[in-house]
Amino acid sequence: PHKRNVHTVFQNYALFPHLNVFDNVAFGLRRRKLAKDEVRRRVQEALALVELHGLANRTPRQLSGGQQQRVALARALVLRPAVLLLDEPLGALDAKIRKQLRVELKALQEEVGITFIFVTHDQEEALSMSDRVAVMNAGRVEQVGSPPEVYEDPATVFVADFLGVSNLMEAEAVGSGRGECMVRVGEFVLRAGCGDTAACGAVKIVARPERLELLSHEDQRENRLPGMVERTVYVGASRQVIVRLPTGAAIQASVTNTGDAERYRQGKPVSVYVPPGALRVLASGPAGERSDPAVPASEHAEPSGVRS
Repeated sequence: PHKRNVHTVFQNYALFPHLNVFDNVAFGLRRRKLAKDEVRRRVQEALALVELHGLANRTPRQLSGGQQQRVALARALVLRPAVLLLDEPLGALDAKIRKQLRVELKALQEEVGITFIFVTHDQEEALSMSDRVAVMNAGRVEQVGSPPEVYEDPATVFVADFLGVSNLMEAEAVGSGRGECMVRVGEFVLRAGCGDTAACGAVKIVARPERLELLSHEDQRENRLPGMVERTVYVGASRQVIVRLPTGAAIQASVTNTGDAERYRQGKPVSVYVPPGALRVLASGPAGERSDPAVPASEHAEPSGVRS
């Protein structure tokens, strides 16, 4: 492995505590016996790339977690790898720094033009940073595609459930035509315009929370499910509204926060409108199911952002 032009950035930084920033970054170059002037030039370039100007003489313990991760990045990039492996490099950082470094890492990757293979259990991280995403389940690749492809058009039940809130429901496909599938959920029939629209019999359907609309209980338009607001979660710019359906299933809708808390108060009857283009049919059966339904997906799989 050491002969391949591939280098790794680890979650725990793996810096030498007895060396300062400059010497940590220079370590690999010195092992290659490069000239001192060349080492100095490349280290300075790498530190400038990760915005660590003026910190070359500090030791790791004098740096914040985010700064230490930048040193680890500089140490890998200074060797000019063909591929950089990043093993949950943001996992040890707090939420604010993680979000900041997501943007910086993506910009850095585009600037240096190196393929980054980024392993993460954070679905938002995988979707926001990747050009291509590979979703893995128990060592098996379930789906590979662009972030919109794997999120909007999951190929399996596992992918749908693992990437974000999915609103997975049991249903029965009772007919098809014109590129749509008619699915029965309890006493109600919905039109689904995505996925396996030729399916028949037992299926699973999925709709993302941000694609659902909450209407008044009296609304009579097609493709709606009646329900009752079970609870509302305030998350700032939006509210996550949990609605209990007559079937006993609960689904979640993401709605814009207008400041009107009464609109989605607990116990209020509502209608959930599901646009046909937002409802996807997945075949129900062994294919695509988790190998152990009792194990949470976050303990069971790793989505990897891959740029080719």
